[in-house]
Amino acid sequence: MPSEFDPALPSIRQVQTLIKQANRVELKLVTGDLVIGKISWQDQNCLSMVDANNQTILVWRHAIAYLKPIN
Repeated sequence: MPSEFDPALPSIRQVQTLIKQANRVELKLVTGDLVIGKISWQDQNCLSMVDANNQTILVWRHAIAYLKPIN
């Protein structure tokens, strides 16, 4: 994993688009847990999400199995 945040990477740009559009996403973790909410910010290590109960959840990038937008 790169040590610096690189906004030129396609994955970073895609997440930035989801943040700007305030799209809800489904985030599956490698543990099998499912997190649904809106991403509020990202850095090189983590994503911060807000769920339906307005709870803030900090997710380490290495814990993510997949992320997909919810239409």
